[in-house]
Amino acid sequence: MANISHELRTPLNIIVGFAEMLCTAPEAYDTPTWSPALRGDLLTIWRNRSLIRTMVRRDILGRYRGSFGGIFWTLLNPLLLMLTYFFVFGVVLEARFGPNSSRADFALYFLAGMLPWLAISEAAGRAPAVMLEHRNFVKKLVFPVETLPVNLVAAGLVTEVFGLVMFTAALWAARGTVPASVLWLPLLIVPQVLLTAGLAWFLAALGAFVRDLGQIIGFLLTLWFFLTPICYPEASLPAWAVPVLSKNPLYVLVRGYRDVFLEMQAPAFGALWKLWALSMAVCVAGHAWFYKLRKSFPDVI
Repeated sequence: MANISHELRTPLNIIVGFAEMLCTAPEAYDTPTWSPALRGDLLTIWRNRSLIRTMVRRDILGRYRGSFGGIFWTLLNPLLLMLTYFFVFGVVLEARFGPNSSRADFALYFLAGMLPWLAISEAAGRAPAVMLEHRNFVKKLVFPVETLPVNLVAAGLVTEVFGLVMFTAALWAARGTVPASVLWLPLLIVPQVLLTAGLAWFLAALGAFVRDLGQIIGFLLTLWFFLTPICYPEASLPAWAVPVLSKNPLYVLVRGYRDVFLEMQAPAFGALWKLWALSMAVCVAGHAWFYKLRKSFPDVI
């Protein structure tokens, strides 16, 4: 009976403690504002960049250890995913894209939109479980836990790089050249990284308390994917949907990638500066949330 009482009391204590932390003023913590904390954690991430590289490499190698394909699955997984979506939307549902568009045009259109999605979806999809997966590290006071979500961001970028290599090869094969406008790509990748890091920090902290978050995020990511014109043309959207979707940061990223690769022009600066502002805000807010809750991670995992 005492054991049952203890089992019931433990989750209740966690919930109560979680609520108390959310109501605690930031001044109650060691760092009075988020700004010094963020600067300190960015310095910690920089100092531990070799640790991050090692953990990302171990994550990628360990994910496919013992499999026949080994590390080649890092390339095959995004390739098979993109081929599946291309078959469904470019071949089976070909009529949706109009009579004047070829399959090659749609393939390039689709692949360009998939590039930012590969990085964001991998980091956001794995973030809710990252603290539980590395509980042994989290319980060590000297381990920089803020680097764990950053590992996911880096791993997502590695996946995107493989996708970028495949896309560049397809673009070269189809058009015989890669446009000089790809030099604008860093203006898209930087806010993408900031946005992904903010989401990863937020979801990693929340996932330590809400064990069902991974399933919820999986559904929300699927919804986000299909609400963004990645695998269907923007022209098929109703007129009222375009202003709404313009608030979607993924939509801005997808359009930006298509601008620099397919339209051979710079991304629209009107939408780009808003993307930068939103990404920085998400990064700061996600880190503030993570910093507020991280002292309780060892107690709840």
